[in-house]
Amino acid sequence: MATEEEWPSDWLRGVLGLAVLAALTRGRRHGYAIAQELADAGLGTVKGGTLYPLLGRLEAAGHVEAHWQPGAGGPGRKVYALTSAGAEFLAERADRWRAFTDVTRHVIEGRATTTAATSTAARTAARTGDQA
Repeated sequence: MATEEEWPSDWLRGVLGLAVLAALTRGRRHGYAIAQELADAGLGTVKGGTLYPLLGRLEAAGHVEAHWQPGAGGPGRKVYALTSAGAEFLAERADRWRAFTDVTRHVIEGRATTTAATSTAARTAARTGDQA
């Protein structure tokens, strides 16, 4: 698996919000558990100075909710959960991320991008029930 040295930070910034939301689809988690899951998945170390402000922005947007959980003999911690709005946002943005990576792969490989963009738009329309 890749490590954080292999992934440019600007790439991680582009996908980290979606990755955090995706981690929360598997249940409530505190920040350290989210960071650990992302590291185990191959995204590398996500530092608290990056993760907690992102979680705050996701909470302010209504995509996650946070609750304090009392500590067993120690300090409490915030536990984050995905909201229904966050799940909808993740589904829509995940489709758009897949479309973006399809287009960039075609550009990098020197293939025509029109076909990729058209097929991606058709997939998105089929998922949302829109007419392409």
